[in-house]
Amino acid sequence: MRGRRLKVLLRNRAAVVGAALVAMMALAALGADLLATHDPETRQQVFRAPPSSEHWLGTDENGFDVWSRLVHGARASLLTALSAVGFALLVGVPLGLAAGWYGGIVDGVLMRVVDVLLAFPSVLLAVAIAALAGKPSLTTVVFAVGVVLAPPFVRQVRAAVLQVRAQEYVTAARALGATDARLLWRTVLPNCIAPILVLATLSTGIAILDAAGLSFLGLGPPETSPEWGVMLTKAFRYLLHAEQWILLPPGLAISLTVLGFNLLGDGLRDAYDPRSSYSPPAAGAAPPPASSTKGA
Repeated sequence: MRGRRLKVLLRNRAAVVGAALVAMMALAALGADLLATHDPETRQQVFRAPPSSEHWLGTDENGFDVWSRLVHGARASLLTALSAVGFALLVGVPLGLAAGWYGGIVDGVLMRVVDVLLAFPSVLLAVAIAALAGKPSLTTVVFAVGVVLAPPFVRQVRAAVLQVRAQEYVTAARALGATDARLLWRTVLPNCIAPILVLATLSTGIAILDAAGLSFLGLGPPETSPEWGVMLTKAFRYLLHAEQWILLPPGLAISLTVLGFNLLGDGLRDAYDPRSSYSPPAAGAAPPPASSTKGA
């Protein structure tokens, strides 16, 4: 089964491109200290300098090396997004399990709360939560984005539990005396991993966008921090100027990373879809012989 999923994933060229983009950004984040040519938080002697052999992507208005801040920004942005998705998983998965397994008033109350949260635009809700949380910081961004991402996990897990709960092996395990906790964590949850994995991959791209948006609005880390949203905040004023080397790198990095996670998430969804195991016959191939039956 795992081999079939891997083959389906590798046959998907878009998913392979997405995995390559994600791997490239992950390597940049892990090797930021080796790839950076300068300290990302140390001002250089030149301001708004064009790209050169000393400053590969130039310097910004504060004298910070753009390349060094870009690779360190990959670490900050990916850690923020992954932490927000992890927070959403910790909140959404248990609530989704409870709603789908117990039903009744538990399901009704949880789903109404989820519906209320989903009624707000995600960015607007994240801005409101970050503004109410207090001092702008990466922790505030993680909390705000994590709260926004949690409701889709609740709904997705609930839907998966409702499907698994009706299976015969769950009924058999319950007849053998298994407790609810054992059934949920040993039987039900492992069979819900596929939709959770797909949603977590797609949500990581959303988290990067939302976190960059909060930083762009001044609700994230301080402006000296090497983070892609912070870099966009300072570079946006040069949108119509010649200093495009200040604006393009963080914007392009965000776009490519989000694209990578979206393509990879779509590929994982196809790989875990049982219908993807069907391969259409090649062009010009002879159809399989039909079985003939004699009429009475």
